[in-house]
Amino acid sequence: MSLAMELSWVGCGITRNAFMADLAAAYHEKTGVNINISGGGATKGIRAITSKQADIGGACRFTLNMSREEAAATMVPVAWDALVVVVHKSNPIESISLSQLRSLYQGKITNWSQLGGKKQPLELLIRQGKISGVGYTLRKHLFEDPKAVFIGHQEFPSSGPLEKNVEVNPNAIAVTGVASAYKRDFKILKLEGRDPSFENIRTGDYLLYRPLYLVLSKSSPNSKESDRFIQFALGPKGREIIRNNQVVPYFDGMLLLQKRFDDWKRFIRESLAQN
Repeated sequence: MSLAMELSWVGCGITRNAFMADLAAAYHEKTGVNINISGGGATKGIRAITSKQADIGGACRFTLNMSREEAAATMVPVAWDALVVVVHKSNPIESISLSQLRSLYQGKITNWSQLGGKKQPLELLIRQGKISGVGYTLRKHLFEDPKAVFIGHQEFPSSGPLEKNVEVNPNAIAVTGVASAYKRDFKILKLEGRDPSFENIRTGDYLLYRPLYLVLSKSSPNSKESDRFIQFALGPKGREIIRNNQVVPYFDGMLLLQKRFDDWKRFIRESLAQN
């Protein structure tokens, strides 16, 4: 292996902000291999790999069924992320329910007073398209419909600009990944009265969760080195780095997969029946 070897990583900003910089730095220290990191979203993180435009991808959603552009991607879950509702730090709101969140994206909640806040309009910020990592996961979790229409006030091409807007916009409300949110200057709301803490995510007590993936293609010229990096991310040192970024390593929650699936399905059925 050449010490001058370089790999390219492209993917969702949430995965990048969550742990990729620290993982890449540790891997370089261990092996001498540089990993150049750039964003672009979960879809790009998958499709850049299958089109051989990058060596490793980062995605916060799984491949789409029947998508030829994504069929050759190998998806490796490495961590658990939580989707969190975020507002400006001056906002007095502390918590939101899943029912309120569903109504918000349906356009039924348009004023902060409907959430227990001041009587003034709110602005829902959303991601462009329906297959972004956050948007796709929300549609599946809130409505069990990946094609559900969201009624927002402003759309953003990626999570970074959306998060920056929440930092400066007192009327903004949005959803993003918790690992990325921790590094921003805004307020993270409780969901159903529960904080998105490391332990609540690990145990499944916080309901809005999803895996974060590293992506590779077995036919890529650098696939062997890409696989070595992913195995490093899954190993003891990689998991330690992920935990230090307040993110739950995937294997830490493996025994809770079925519990989370059953709990979530029961909760969504009960919630939909009430509407």
